[in-house]
Amino acid sequence: MGTAIEVRDLRKTYGDFTAVDGIDLDVEEGEILAFLGPNGAGKTTTIEILEGYRPRDGGRVSVLGEDPATAPLSWRERIGIVLQESEPVPELTASESLTMQAAYYANPRDPAEVLGIVGLADSADQRTRKLSGGQKRRLDLALALVGNPDLVFLDEPTTGFDPSARRESWQMIDALRRLGSTVLLTTHYMDEAEYLADRIVVIAAGVIVARGTADDLARQVGAVTRISWRPTGSADVPAGLGVSRQGELAVIETDSVVPTLAELTGWAMGSGTDLADLQVARPTLEDVYLTLTSGRSEVGETDTGPASPSRPGQVPG
Repeated sequence: MGTAIEVRDLRKTYGDFTAVDGIDLDVEEGEILAFLGPNGAGKTTTIEILEGYRPRDGGRVSVLGEDPATAPLSWRERIGIVLQESEPVPELTASESLTMQAAYYANPRDPAEVLGIVGLADSADQRTRKLSGGQKRRLDLALALVGNPDLVFLDEPTTGFDPSARRESWQMIDALRRLGSTVLLTTHYMDEAEYLADRIVVIAAGVIVARGTADDLARQVGAVTRISWRPTGSADVPAGLGVSRQGELAVIETDSVVPTLAELTGWAMGSGTDLADLQVARPTLEDVYLTLTSGRSEVGETDTGPASPSRPGQVPG
């Protein structure tokens, strides 16, 4: 496996404002990487530079072996883009939309196969104006996949979905891994990032503040797992476990969960003590993310830069 995206010392400014301040970023072939950050953190600027729709002020960028600023049309055929919002041609059916899109590519996937991948096989002949919001989002993904891309950019793909539709979308996105595609995902849903991503990168105020798995990020901020129960007996818990009282609960905070639980339950069984209402609460990615980005100002989704009118999302060019 090689590297699909390699970024070194990427910089971008808008007047006196620094949107991206010398970041390094790597995305391996075949992985799903979640690129997270508050509004104005530099996500949109970075993504548009990687897609070739915004110039950079400095640094080195390689995407699928090419510099996006000078890459040929053949390179653009190797990427797929799902924007936050798009609107398919309302008069076309889902099948017709994909067939038209496929004609832009030299080696597209079969439109019928792609409709099956995204769960729209039964709606192939439905005109897009009659598709539900969730079905239109599936079509957005299908339009990005029909070109048979090696790399897919997913920009907040489940915004506005109800919980059921979001879970279904996760299954579709996870299927991209099985297809061999590399995925760069942006999202404000931390559970989505934790479920889908092999690795997570957090950007704030134009700099990378953390990278790794969700557990790696938790360790970086010193987040610990909270073990709690409601004491019912009089036996003393071993002092080495560091038990504290919080109201009616006994609480242990630890980053060594399995050994701590083994010692705690062993003591309870040996002393005949009931660990009533025992709960093990690991730190959530949302908790860790808020710690990493706290105090960072939010200045706007486009990082104060001008919009990129040429960013089409689907059609190579």
